[in-house]
Amino acid sequence: MITELTNAKNAGLYIHVPFCRSKCAYCDFYSITDSSQVDGYLLALSREMAFYRDFAPCFDTVYIGGGTPSCLTPRQLAGILSNVRGNFVIARDSEITVEINPGDADETRMRELHDAGINRVSIGVQSFDDRLLGFLGRRHGARDGRLAIEAARKAGFQNLGIDLIYGVPGQSFQLWQETMETALGFEPEHLSCYELTLEEATPLHRRIKDGRINLPGEEEAFRFFSMTSDFLEGRGYTHYEVSNFARHASLVSRHNCKYWDHSPYLGLGPAAHSFRGTRRRWNHRSLEQYQRDVQDGCPPTGGQESLSPDQLRLEALYFGFRTIRGIRGSDFAERYGLDLFREKGPALRSLRDEGLVNLQGDILAPTRRGLALADRLCLL
Repeated sequence: MITELTNAKNAGLYIHVPFCRSKCAYCDFYSITDSSQVDGYLLALSREMAFYRDFAPCFDTVYIGGGTPSCLTPRQLAGILSNVRGNFVIARDSEITVEINPGDADETRMRELHDAGINRVSIGVQSFDDRLLGFLGRRHGARDGRLAIEAARKAGFQNLGIDLIYGVPGQSFQLWQETMETALGFEPEHLSCYELTLEEATPLHRRIKDGRINLPGEEEAFRFFSMTSDFLEGRGYTHYEVSNFARHASLVSRHNCKYWDHSPYLGLGPAAHSFRGTRRRWNHRSLEQYQRDVQDGCPPTGGQESLSPDQLRLEALYFGFRTIRGIRGSDFAERYGLDLFREKGPALRSLRDEGLVNLQGDILAPTRRGLALADRLCLL
């Protein structure tokens, strides 16, 4: 039996902004480039909030992602936050994040965002190399990335994250280390270092499928992963999740952590996902359908599912093995009704012997290679 998962933890709020000025070659997140639909989206978003006023007693993280939220003006983003506060209880010490494209980030805009109550920015730099940025289809240049970070600091942001991508065809290990060195020169509170992954139906997928370019193989990819962890931990950052590093435990992404421990979260906007208890639902991956449902007075639900006990356990294993804190056996047994050490003892010992997990008392935690293979570990 699984205990009730709607615990006393505060919920997280995610808002999806489905607009981009242009589409990157590797991205499959839902977005459109028709900015004429922004006003209709903002109206629908404000109305959607009213459907879920009773979702949770309190939210302590708000994350505005996309798409490209910085396609909206600071006034429009401030309006979204005003509507959020008018519909939900937001904790006084909430983490409020917005994703920023460096091409949109001058000091005036950043200062307006700071004044609107946003206290954390995640800047999608991806690379400080113009050639790689061109390959990825990014609309900003290396200089824009540097200027965006400087603008955020001048505007008063003291919680700044930088997103970077490794494993890009043509990217050497030396170039990747230089990228990290450049990023650390700005002393960011948080770094997200993602391996370039192949998503179907993207321009990059078609180029690789046609054999025009190749991604790094498994061993080369692990070398990038291990090098990243070694380098950043050597500079004082904690590798707290597969792709994420924080300068201090207090600077982890509080919002993203909710996804990894089955905390409740509400998603608003087209293609956004929500989770509470044992139920997950997602909105239409279409701005037109999303707006039509909201206008008709209906929640814009594209689909939903009720997770079985086995599905919840599998997810808990998957999420747990993505973080360095791992899984505490007693907590897992109480929450999900399964004694891992008794039921999965042989498999756990095998993973330990392979150097993929460490067993420390009641805690089962992934090693560095285990973090790189988190998808495999959850199938024990």
